[in-house]
Amino acid sequence: MSLEPYEYRHGGVRLIGQLAVPEGPGPHPGVLVMNDARGQGALVRERAQRLARQGYMALATDMYGDGALYENALEGGAVMQALHAEPDRLRERVLINFEALRSLEDVDGARIGAIGFCFGGECVLDLARAGADVRAVVSYHGLLTTERPARKDGVKAHVAIYAGGNDPYAPPEHIEGFREEMEAAAAVCDVTVFGEAFHSFTDPSAGTMTNIPGVKYDPVADRVSWLGTVGLLEEKLKIAVS
Repeated sequence: MSLEPYEYRHGGVRLIGQLAVPEGPGPHPGVLVMNDARGQGALVRERAQRLARQGYMALATDMYGDGALYENALEGGAVMQALHAEPDRLRERVLINFEALRSLEDVDGARIGAIGFCFGGECVLDLARAGADVRAVVSYHGLLTTERPARKDGVKAHVAIYAGGNDPYAPPEHIEGFREEMEAAAAVCDVTVFGEAFHSFTDPSAGTMTNIPGVKYDPVADRVSWLGTVGLLEEKLKIAVS
């Protein structure tokens, strides 16, 4: 399954996503695959290709511009923090990626989902908090805190998070705070915590990030969270909207 560069813009920033196109005629349900702190790397590209094989138009997003990928996680983290410093701009960029996928001719704009890893996990939660017309969002080892919590009845998506019990970036108090936020917003939310998993448990290359503490690949957490994602997307996106 090949990937096609897909260019769109946020103001003066050129964003270059990677589009995985399923076989057969559209319109197809669409899934955003939102990049981690290092940028548009192998993980999001591979997951986009998996999803295309299952019949979804999948867009591996570009949150940094020019399809950037930082092999040094600290360098990517600095770019991520610059976006964090401008929360309005960050949310705008999340929504630009969402609209880029939804506006494609061969995508059914009423059947959109979003998944994200690490920084991308935070981004898909912000998409849900913004009240975007997205049917399901899945966050893997994402950051859970926010200065702009979801409004009452403002979340349209079915929200699922997968967290690691040993993740220093999403400790138990953040998980509990997220539960409380979703309850206050009357949102449908599933929370799964893998007791022995660390941050980046879905990423087989986590072992190379020796300058980042608390990261480790966990094949069980990876597989179980992916199977849960497949089931959720099938239920929420594969049924055509009348």
